[in-house]
Amino acid sequence: MRIVVHGQQAFGKAVLEALLQRGENVVAVYVAPEKPGQKPDALKEAALAAGLPVYQPTSYRNPEVWEEFRALKPDLQVMAFVTLFVPEEFLNIPTHGSIQYHPSLLPAYRGPSAINWAIIKGETETGLSIFWPDNGLDTGDVLLQKRTPIGPKDTVGSVYFDRLFPMGVEAMLEAVDLVKAGKAPRIKQDESKATYEGRCGPENAHIDWGKPWQQIDRLIRGCNPSPGAWSNLDGLRLRIFDATPLPAKDPKGIGGKMGEVVAVEADGFTVVCADGRFKVTRVQADGPKIPAGEWAASAQLAPGARFT
Repeated sequence: MRIVVHGQQAFGKAVLEALLQRGENVVAVYVAPEKPGQKPDALKEAALAAGLPVYQPTSYRNPEVWEEFRALKPDLQVMAFVTLFVPEEFLNIPTHGSIQYHPSLLPAYRGPSAINWAIIKGETETGLSIFWPDNGLDTGDVLLQKRTPIGPKDTVGSVYFDRLFPMGVEAMLEAVDLVKAGKAPRIKQDESKATYEGRCGPENAHIDWGKPWQQIDRLIRGCNPSPGAWSNLDGLRLRIFDATPLPAKDPKGIGGKMGEVVAVEADGFTVVCADGRFKVTRVQADGPKIPAGEWAASAQLAPGARFT
């Protein structure tokens, strides 16, 4: 079966290498074009190292791009982390169509920040879907799904890199096997259960210290490593990546105002929220991420300072 891999970055590279390692007939690779000054994509480098032709169209709406793809005589397009819109005219060119990875249990959490929102909204389980893409946003029929729990200390990084990344590579291989065997299902998504969330960006990541600790905790973990939950201190935007919640047994006795720093120690600083406190331990100001105690010392942070 003639396979074309379409994707980018580390996940795309891992899928390509897994397919090649087991001897699949990968005939070409499509990669998102680099922006000016950007280093070559990891998938592109892996494809070139394997001697595969690489295509990087800026748009997939162009009939000339369709004809170029058709000339490869593909049987299956394997889409691993694709961000550009790909219309059905391109998706349907391979003999067996196209399959795509998405890091949620579709139809829940369609959209570009599925893992972020699942954590922020307090889900205790997420997963991945391999589906047959169409012209909608993550709306195509589902081929297979895998599940994983979200623990109380999980971040976007731990859920993705520790579980959904390796699970996704294995699921892609499983999906390819099902297609080759003629046993790949097409399960309609239940639109009544569909949810969509837009991209989780800095505008969604502002910490409101007047909120309950559970909500703040989910926001911090759901924005780690990107976009990074943040709070302002005297005009400085400080991104907070690691913080331990300290729920109050009696909210009336927490002391201090919302967002107030009540303790500064060598390993971090403590901030008041609506029903407890947070011990902040890793932050980022203008430079790299550093231990919060180190930043507090350099910034001469003292009790009584207040985040807004």
